[in-house]
Amino acid sequence: MTPSIRNVLVLCTGNSCRSQMAEAILNHELAGMVRASSAGIRPQPQVADGAVEALRLAGLPTEDLYPKDLDTLIDQPFDLVVTVCDNAREACPVFPRPVPSIHLPFHDPHGEPLESFLRVRDDIRARLVPAVREAMGLESPAS
Repeated sequence: MTPSIRNVLVLCTGNSCRSQMAEAILNHELAGMVRASSAGIRPQPQVADGAVEALRLAGLPTEDLYPKDLDTLIDQPFDLVVTVCDNAREACPVFPRPVPSIHLPFHDPHGEPLESFLRVRDDIRARLVPAVREAMGLESPAS
């Protein structure tokens, strides 16, 4: 029997950098176990070019990424909410049903050179993937 896929929401303020990279990385690294979505409290008009380029350089798909308003996703049944910035943590709304959450802040590379986006991308991969695995009780890959 295949375990059910868990739904994870990554939340930040603008949904243009960190949460977008986290969505793509979680969907790639935890494919078949987790379905990640991202949203913002006050979404920006588009995903930051640096975020798209950082993901592209890692071989991750970006064509389905776009800023989403939390209000459009709040009624979905999430198994975990991850806030990746302090503002989103403070403004995190009450969901229609109780949902576990973790807070894992990352530097905001918005407006900085590509190197900043690459560092944040790698930091998300190094810290967020294991944190979501642990929070969801998912098996770690065999080493």
